[in-house]
Amino acid sequence: MKKIDKKKIEEHVKGILEALGDDPDRPGLVDTPKRVANMYAEIFLGLAYTNDDIADMYGVTFDEEDIYTEPGSDMVLMKDIDIFSHCEHHLSLMYNMTVAVAYIPREKVIGLSKIARIADMVSRRPQLQERIGKDIAEIIQKVTQSHDVAVIVKGEHGCMTTRGIKKPGTKTITTTLRGRFKSDDALYGRLMELYRS
Repeated sequence: MKKIDKKKIEEHVKGILEALGDDPDRPGLVDTPKRVANMYAEIFLGLAYTNDDIADMYGVTFDEEDIYTEPGSDMVLMKDIDIFSHCEHHLSLMYNMTVAVAYIPREKVIGLSKIARIADMVSRRPQLQERIGKDIAEIIQKVTQSHDVAVIVKGEHGCMTTRGIKKPGTKTITTTLRGRFKSDDALYGRLMELYRS
């Protein structure tokens, strides 16, 4: 686990406030660098962990044979997992984000709360939406030992809605498909039907 240096964040936030032409020592701002450092340590907590670390943290599984009568034939889909993240290009908020994670159990079945925790931890890094899906898929594959994983991420980006082109309401949808979700059109169709329902 890497350590987040809050003191260094405080120093840089103070410098940013000065560069913006404000006085970081005025009453309304005097505690701002510390508050921002604490906030950054929380919202960027995922930087402290690698994907392997996250897989180890949330790798509690159940034996598939205890649950499924036909191994490899049933799909697990969890959708509408709320997350937020920050665009790595501007550190602007990616918001109104939801994640759907599907996999075909092979040997291990992951606890449902762990799927949500993985999505949350992966999003707590400066990110690209495409990488959020890739990272979640990689971790789910490590934990479940399944080759067949799909991740769908939908969200709005502050760098699109509040700056630059300024197009509020614009949504981006990305898909990460592994194994049979990529090669089996019928399975992909079933996934999308369940995702849209």
